[in-house]
Amino acid sequence: MKKYKEFERAVRVEEIDGLRLVKRLAEDMEEMFHKKAQAMKRLVEAAEEAHLQHEEDPNLQYEYFNAVLINEVDEEGNSVELGGEFILQPNDHFNNLSVNLSLSVVQVPTNMYNKDSAIVNGVYWSEALNKVFVDNFERDPSLIWQYFGSAKGFFRQYPGIKWKPDEHGVIAFDCRNRKWYIQAATSPKDVVILVDVSGSMKGLRLTIARQTVSSILDTLGDDDFFNIIAYNEELHYVEPCLNGTLVQADVTNKDHFREHLDKLFAQGIGMLDIALTEAFNLLSDFNETGKGSECSQAIMLVTDGAVDTYDAIFAKYNWPERKVRIFPYLIGRESAFAENLKWMACANKGYFTQISTLADVQENVMEYLHVLSRPKVIDREHDTVWTEAYIDSTLEDGQGPVLMTTVAMPVFSTKNETRNRGILLGVVGTDVPVSELLKTIPKYKLGIHGYAFAITNNGYILTHPDLRPLRMRGESAEKK
Repeated sequence: MKKYKEFERAVRVEEIDGLRLVKRLAEDMEEMFHKKAQAMKRLVEAAEEAHLQHEEDPNLQYEYFNAVLINEVDEEGNSVELGGEFILQPNDHFNNLSVNLSLSVVQVPTNMYNKDSAIVNGVYWSEALNKVFVDNFERDPSLIWQYFGSAKGFFRQYPGIKWKPDEHGVIAFDCRNRKWYIQAATSPKDVVILVDVSGSMKGLRLTIARQTVSSILDTLGDDDFFNIIAYNEELHYVEPCLNGTLVQADVTNKDHFREHLDKLFAQGIGMLDIALTEAFNLLSDFNETGKGSECSQAIMLVTDGAVDTYDAIFAKYNWPERKVRIFPYLIGRESAFAENLKWMACANKGYFTQISTLADVQENVMEYLHVLSRPKVIDREHDTVWTEAYIDSTLEDGQGPVLMTTVAMPVFSTKNETRNRGILLGVVGTDVPVSELLKTIPKYKLGIHGYAFAITNNGYILTHPDLRPLRMRGESAEKK
């Protein structure tokens, strides 16, 4: 009481209008979201304009800063091709990593030729993004990594930084497999993967088939739902406990299904008609429950051939609406049954691909994403996408890896000759630390009983005073 008496005259109780406080905090957070989205919009506009002005040249020769080769020299001390001197300086905003704030670098996956004509042309016109990267950073110094992931496979990153391959000399990173790319490029989808395990699939073909299925899983995100069915003369759900339903394509579920792929073995006769019927019924029944993506639907068919076109099944389950797209992947070098599979794809708004070797898998699987992105491209839907929170181990704040979210937008071709075909050029994005979001909702303003969170359009909580990425399962949630 004595202590209280000393400060009594200086202390006052002030009533706080909770609703007004919450509205002000919401406006602050909305403004922060808007600034990040506007930065991405500027990148989209610059990228689309640069591509519009560019004429594709199959013989184009262009030296660019390759993220792996910069500052590398040969035995004679000369800069290697696609390398060159690239000034890097430690920067505390990027956790003291050595970066170049004036230029971006380009990363190309190891399994791709870094001087391929399509990549060189894409790198050339996307150089226009450098000045926008710098301008965005000057307007909003809280920005960290900004980037453009090309549909061709290369990844342009700002600020420029040197990439180091693993102990095998490999960089497996492919921007097109990242959640921010998938969510921005395509709509949510329900997918049934059919895998042929008949006797003709023994040996290398089954190995390629397993890798193909695994790569398809890589392209699915948390907005998607899937199941895998192996077939010969009978149907075999890869996970028997999930018979007759689809599951969310989160990391846990995808890893679980990958473990079961090794248990597949080839024998018997392939009865594709039974498998297609099951897939169509599964997609229809699951869609009626209202639990799925309620958007795109697809059947991925991984097989070494089809003896029929099965048009009677498509006529019964998929025509004339063609709501379910068919994507056949022909495994092996033989093409005796290719025409049947091509017909299935064309008759059901899908895409046919032949995969002859393990090296072909990654690039060929990616083709279906271009098809599923077409409706977005044709309708010019530049949707802003926010991913769920994830751990970024490259940036640490002294207390361990940083919790991140990513805001991304798709980039389309605006050329007249491609407008109706719906060509996706890639996706732009920037990382946003969750701590940046928390600055707009300080605890001292909320009080000990206050809380605040931001929810993505797939139901993930991005921020919370406890800094935990939570999932509101079974509830619909809008991005706030």
